Amino acid sequence: MTERFVVVGAGTMGLGIAYVAAGAGYAVELVEVDRARGGAAVERLAQLWDRAVQRGKLTAEQAAANRNRVTLRAGLAEVAPAPDVIVEAVPERLDLKRAVLAEAEKREPALLGSNTSSIAIADLAAGLAHPERFCGLHFFNPVWAMALLEIVVGPATAAATTEAASGLAGRLGKDPVVVRDMPGFATSRLGVTLGLEAIRMLADGVASPADIDKAMVLGYRHPVGPLELTDLVGLDVRLDIARTLQAAYGDRFAPPPLLVELVAAGRLGKKSGQGFYHWVDGVRSGGTELPGLDGPTAGDPGTTPGATR
Repeated sequence: MTERFVVVGAGTMGLGIAYVAAGAGYAVELVEVDRARGGAAVERLAQLWDRAVQRGKLTAEQAAANRNRVTLRAGLAEVAPAPDVIVEAVPERLDLKRAVLAEAEKREPALLGSNTSSIAIADLAAGLAHPERFCGLHFFNPVWAMALLEIVVGPATAAATTEAASGLAGRLGKDPVVVRDMPGFATSRLGVTLGLEAIRMLADGVASPADIDKAMVLGYRHPVGPLELTDLVGLDVRLDIARTLQAAYGDRFAPPPLLVELVAAGRLGKKSGQGFYHWVDGVRSGGTELPGLDGPTAGDPGTTPGATR
């Protein structure tokens, strides 16, 4: 019997999850109500597989097989019952995620997961008929390149669900960590702390984005600096996470005004072409002028060492 993997949301994370699931042999159903976004995601997946062939990572036959495993759906109502896995990867808003998860549960998946990076699993599980089958499945961007899968165990999550999630991680080529349900879990709570402070340092004129990032890459052996990472994650995503953590832990997670201004201006990072850096065809190309700062934020024409994309 064909194993089925449903991904709800065809944004950056959703298409990445679909990519690795198809590569693991699942029949993938990518659910996206926005037709334009869904079409763009399918095109992006095709580009990723073409690039994998060009780099010798896949044969043309393997890439074609992966492509043929992905089906675009306009809504969860189009998904047949009893898939093996459903993962929601919609924007980081509690009300939206709850609504999607409640609808997803009606399809009776064996494993139901949320790609949330900061919202408590207990809060997301409120209203589910079977919270014991639900857990956090927090992937990292870019999903095809990042080895970590953070499995978040809620108060009602069954041991069998945690075991199934760990098995899924192995199937997808990921190395899991299991963490207790707390806002921000382990990774977002630490990563956002560093990212927000880097933004405050930039606003204070401590250094350019390139030099702040280089300090962490060379001094602490981070594979990519906190500002470039924020561009990759998405400034809007970071802002949502910061606000969630602020509500849980107080003003130490208050988003810096500069981050709020950039999101309001539509400067969301790599996906919009501008954030703390310019991005051209997915490659970091240099600095960008930011509101409230004098002149360009970086005169750096290249990429951060160790973070080639």
